[in-house]
Amino acid sequence: MSNLTGDEQLQKEFPPLKNNLILRACRGEKIERVPIWIMRQAGRYLPEYLSIRSQHSFFDVCRTPSICCEVTLQPLRRFDLDAAIIFSDILVVPQALGMQVDMIAKEGPRFAHPLNVPADIKTSIDRNKKASIELKYVYDAITLTRHTLDGRCPLIGFSGAPWTLMSYMIEGKGSETHAKAKKWLYTYVEDSHDLLQFLTHFIIDYLVEQVCAGAQLLQLFESHCVRDLLSRRQIPHVPLIIFAKDAHYALDELCSSSFDVVGLDWTITRKQIRTLREKYPNITLQGNLDPCALYASQNDLEKMIKQMIEIFGTKNYIANLGHGIYPDANIDNVKYFVDTIHRISKDIIKNETIPKIINSNK
Repeated sequence: MSNLTGDEQLQKEFPPLKNNLILRACRGEKIERVPIWIMRQAGRYLPEYLSIRSQHSFFDVCRTPSICCEVTLQPLRRFDLDAAIIFSDILVVPQALGMQVDMIAKEGPRFAHPLNVPADIKTSIDRNKKASIELKYVYDAITLTRHTLDGRCPLIGFSGAPWTLMSYMIEGKGSETHAKAKKWLYTYVEDSHDLLQFLTHFIIDYLVEQVCAGAQLLQLFESHCVRDLLSRRQIPHVPLIIFAKDAHYALDELCSSSFDVVGLDWTITRKQIRTLREKYPNITLQGNLDPCALYASQNDLEKMIKQMIEIFGTKNYIANLGHGIYPDANIDNVKYFVDTIHRISKDIIKNETIPKIINSNK
């Protein structure tokens, strides 16, 4: 009889991984080329996705594992990406808790009944809901996609952070200032803390279930509690990525945390990156090409890519954009971005290795 836990048995049944570049980069191990994936790589800039969306609502795509799997795989058919990321949305969490969220064309997500005062929490949020049950469609999509990938590359799972979700739940939509949510922090101190704690525990359960379903990396928020639960369930180490937009003031805190990878947005300067490399040589960094660079000519794009690799280096590095890809991105330039990262980094690594080989033969 097998001594494996149910979670371990599930993991063992997946096809062998053929490309583990991004996992090795997370661990700071030797790589042949810099791995790359792109935030929002599956979705609105691809005509094949728009074709599916013409027949299904956004959240229907998220809730239907077979369609979700198809959308997740679409960019991998076009580009030589080193990871897939499950197609979903951070707002499936408040939906799972009982709040109504709709995706409005050309406007984005809208909450039918945002939280205005703490009393609304009792009427809008069902604290008895379990992430393992309410978000089963996400886990089913992850497992199906992991099998359909057939080991081509790792699959990333993700969730929004507690503060991000709380802000949406109060603002009722995306916000640049988060004024209403911040007002809660000052006006309803205890209730805000309680809501953030509740969301934190729910999200941790959600992330752990994603790993049990087959996710091999996670891009998310605070990680030490996630680590603890993964350890308790005897699940092997899963790299954790944090991407905190506009967090230039908190880079030291992020690099000193328990995250394996710190994602940098496109506003982080070369000087800041060099400083991080000097202070935290064992932290893997991810990023951070300006998404607007994909509008440039391919000659200019190549220059920017080369500069980016020279600043980050090829070790402990995952190439990406410094924010999600835009809906009108140039698809040819997306392919050029991916291929050029591979080509340039492969040449750099090869040239770095040759002198060592020559010296070892003396």
